[in-house]
Order: sequence, then C-alpha cells, then structure tokens
Amino acid sequence: MQTFDELLREAEIAHGHLCAGQILGVRMAMLGCQRLGIEEPKGSDRKRLVTFVEIDRCATDAIAVVTGCRLGKRALKFQDWGKMAATFLDLATGKAIRIAALESSKQRAKDLYPHIEQKNQQQMLAYRELPEEELFSEQWVEVPLHACEMPGYKSPRIACAMCGEGINYDREILRGGQVLCRGCANPESRYYQPIPEESTP
Repeated sequence: MQTFDELLREAEIAHGHLCAGQILGVRMAMLGCQRLGIEEPKGSDRKRLVTFVEIDRCATDAIAVVTGCRLGKRALKFQDWGKMAATFLDLATGKAIRIAALESSKQRAKDLYPHIEQKNQQQMLAYRELPEEELFSEQWVEVPLHACEMPGYKSPRIACAMCGEGINYDREILRGGQVLCRGCANPESRYYQPIPEESTP
C-alpha cells in the first residue's frame, strides 16, 4: 500500500482541499484494509473490497481514494446515517470490519494543541499522530450482500410501465401485474417532485 502521506496528497487533490476529515478518512481506510489483510486495494486486490460509508462528507472522498472503491463500480455503498464511519468488506473471505471515529478524539486534539485556536488546525495535527485506538472504534461485523448488490452484477434492463424509463439491478417493483420503478410505485418517496409542464420555466 502507498504511504499515508502519498494517499493524503491524493485525497487532497481529489477533494479539492485538505481538512481533518480527509486525514480521518485516509487513516480509517488504511486501517480497514490492514485489518482485512488487503495490501493493494487499487492494484492486485482491487476486486476484493466493497466499502460502505455512512456520511457524505470529506472522509468519504478520502476513503474512496485509499480503497479505490467507487460508486460507479458498485464497490462504494452510501448509507445516509450521518456518522463518520465506514465498513470494509472483503469479498474473498466474507470478513467485514466497521470502523467509526471516536467523538473523544476532538477533545484529545484540544488537549494536545491548546495553544492553537482554530479547531480544524488542532484536529489536522492531532489526527496525524494519535494512535488508532484514540481515533477509532473497531467492530467485526457481518454484511449480507445480495447478488444484485455485487460489483459486476448483470441483470436485464426493464422499462417502467408508467414512465417508460429503464430500471437496472432488480430495482423494479411489481404492483397489480405491472412492473414499476420505485418513483412511480411510491411517488411520495421521490427525492424530487415533478413540476407541471405549464409551470416549467
């Protein structure tokens, strides 16, 4: 695996700036790979790893850089829990470990650098040097991953009977003998609301 400094530089470029979350994300992902025995997540081990992230913030970009897991490769899974945590799943062994940032690490950063007023600067310095046990909790977990969730899974593309849009990866819903997409089957669950054509700008 690349060094911490090399990976942090890549994460900074990918994310657009360096922050405490980037440092946590790089260290979290390196630890996850280490615990699973994955030495080259972007090389010879690239098809072994699936990563679940629980927040859409800086650390997630860093985790993607370290692991090589990408949403478009179906190897990065987003669970919107608002937690600075990730679960690393080794497809070759079925082993998975969930790693979460400890809230106490923020206070440790203050304790280490009381003379620095800016919180992000305190954390950036502290998160580089604190031992893993002061930064993270670790828990071995089971992650049931269905075939349709696997990277490389292929399925027929089916058209929604209402909107006509194609549906991939077994995401269709069968209702009243019709194949529907999730948006048409449950309009209230859409993340968007259509604007009537007469009101379209």
